Amino acid sequence: MATTATNALSLSSSSTLVDAKAALRQPASASPQCVTLPTLPPPPVQSQGRVSRTTTYCRKIARNVVAMATGEAQVAAAPAVAPATTPESTDETSSAVDSLDTSEIVKTIQEAWDKVEDKYAVSTLAAAGAVALWGSTGMISAIDRLPLIPGVLELVGIGYTGWFAYRNLVFKPEREALIKKIKDTYKDIIGSS
Repeated sequence: MATTATNALSLSSSSTLVDAKAALRQPASASPQCVTLPTLPPPPVQSQGRVSRTTTYCRKIARNVVAMATGEAQVAAAPAVAPATTPESTDETSSAVDSLDTSEIVKTIQEAWDKVEDKYAVSTLAAAGAVALWGSTGMISAIDRLPLIPGVLELVGIGYTGWFAYRNLVFKPEREALIKKIKDTYKDIIGSS
């Protein structure tokens, strides 16, 4: 055991460890402190069959997701290897699901818009909200560039969150009072119906 360890490693005059087998493979002109590493073999070439199996599997998963999204019944025992589908059929299925979801969303929005009495006020509020959102993102990015302000604001946020949790969430009576206050505010906003 000790002899193999001494044969495998040797100590050069510069106090560095050198692999003895690597030193034997090097030409005599090479420095004993330089060790060359063997080159790696080239990566294996993937066969076309593996790529097609992977593509088929991904398409199968996509079909299952589309089936779950549309609410179609799933087959209990699917075959181990599904036949390859054409990209056109997958695109048709996904576009049918997209158009179905889009048409439902548009229909819901149109019904909600028809129920609104003061369309001018709602559109003005929406435009003002968009401008406020755009302005606030600019302001937040400007504050974020300042050297100490973001860290101080994080500390203030953490402190306030801890204070709020201690004051309103830790004990049961305060928690129930907070829930009641939230429900009352919700009823005030929505209206008692």
